[in-house]
Amino acid sequence: MDTHFNFIGILVRDPELDTTHLQDTLTSYGCNIRTRLGLNSTGNKKNPLILLDLYGDEQEQNNLMSALKAIPGIEVKNMIFQG
Repeated sequence: MDTHFNFIGILVRDPELDTTHLQDTLTSYGCNIRTRLGLNSTGNKKNPLILLDLYGDEQEQNNLMSALKAIPGIEVKNMIFQG
């Protein structure tokens, strides 16, 4: 059995970011998000982190990644585990 996990990390670099566009993008691809975890900023840091566990159509996952990278003020990274 082939196990495949695709995770995306979204770091909000701009603390003044209007997150409406980010939220709309995540909602648009909600069918490809199995788990969403938000880590609030602590102390003097105001850079929350969102972790996404993706599944489903690989092309849609790639589309989500591209859409997120197009949003100014955030940093996007991904990790893929295959077994």
